[in-house]
Amino acid sequence: MTDATRPAEPTTALRAEPKGGRGRIFGWAMWDWGAQPFNTVITTFVFAVYLTSESFGSTNTTSTALAIATAISGLLVALLAPVLGQNSDRSGKGVRNLRVQTWVLAALSAALFFIKPEPGFLVLGLVLLGAGSIISEIASVNYNASIEQVASPRNIGRVSGFGWGMGYLGGILVLLLIYFLFIQPDVGLFGVTDADGLDIRVSMLVCGLWILLFTLPAFAVLKDTPKEAAPRVGIVDSYKLVWDSLRRLWGQSRHTVYFLGASALFRDGLAGVFAFGAILAAGTFGMSAGEVVIFGAVANIVAGIATMLFGLLDDVLGPKRVILISLVALTVLGLGIFIFHDGGKTVFWTMGLAMTAFVGPAQASARSFLARVIPEGQGGEIFGLYATTGRVVSFLSPAAFAFFIWVGSVVTDDDNTQYWGILGIALVLVAGLAVLIPVKTPQEQVGPQAG
Repeated sequence: MTDATRPAEPTTALRAEPKGGRGRIFGWAMWDWGAQPFNTVITTFVFAVYLTSESFGSTNTTSTALAIATAISGLLVALLAPVLGQNSDRSGKGVRNLRVQTWVLAALSAALFFIKPEPGFLVLGLVLLGAGSIISEIASVNYNASIEQVASPRNIGRVSGFGWGMGYLGGILVLLLIYFLFIQPDVGLFGVTDADGLDIRVSMLVCGLWILLFTLPAFAVLKDTPKEAAPRVGIVDSYKLVWDSLRRLWGQSRHTVYFLGASALFRDGLAGVFAFGAILAAGTFGMSAGEVVIFGAVANIVAGIATMLFGLLDDVLGPKRVILISLVALTVLGLGIFIFHDGGKTVFWTMGLAMTAFVGPAQASARSFLARVIPEGQGGEIFGLYATTGRVVSFLSPAAFAFFIWVGSVVTDDDNTQYWGILGIALVLVAGLAVLIPVKTPQEQVGPQAG
């Protein structure tokens, strides 16, 4: 096909060549680096494990409570994202909103210091963790939308992968820092010990400070483009605007709507892999808190490098192929962990570590897929829909995890059926895979509209 006959690509926010080059990309990616402790240290490898330890109750009780709290926070994100996302889009102050949300996230992370290892602190810990999850998710809407300031159609895959990779590498650095300074030594820095959970609690203060400081470079390179003052819109009208956006998108690019639905499913499964991975490491495979941290450190190295490398493949093979490869691999490996769980720590070290190599690439390519088709000036709106559609089903992974733990307790004589939760995560991943397969790529959407 010659240039004269090739269908014109749709105009998107990525068509304008960003200014500043690698420096701006690096500054933008520092938000991923800076905000990552909440995901890596708090919700995955340290605080969630601490909160589901025997100090707060039985393994099944605390794991189920965490799953329920995660589901509730996901539903709240679904309710709040349309309102806040529309506000950022109308005002053009997405960067300002991102800055405020980041500071709140830092404060909530530091507030986890007050959660002592006693059953009476379980609910407060879950509330703070859930609130942080909500803020983190909504902040990600504004951050994802800002990718148009630093990426072009030629490098969107690499930029998205670099950002995710920087997050994983930042996560490992802070994880190793708190492990060797506070958790591993009998007496750590400043005389901190494990008495009264002080080593974990002080680590939460470090996370809060890390988030506050290392996200500053992003705010130095990202700029708002304020728009003319628009009337404030209430909650009901915001949902009407979201519905209008979906209807408009359905008419313009139906497969983009299909992708929102597919990504809602598989992203929830991806979140489940990391949210419950460390909990399984401790509760099912008997890893100590220190071993979980070491596993998390190695996992983040693998995830960071794999995500950056897959980002290069994204620009060559396309984001959909990268996502499909990742989802198939994750499902197979997850089932392998369930089947061979009696093999102990070796099984989790091999298959669990392999799984971490595919989570980041799927997430980064999902972001680049959507960024390639967002109309100019609608970044906040579309990524708001991205978050909203994702959170509408965000209860599935934690609910499926909890449900299969219960199923395991019914059909087996095991006292600890936590490993059955793996089947719930695998089921959500397979559902996302099935919906994604018929979705057309951005290139295939060019030309006559396919219904």
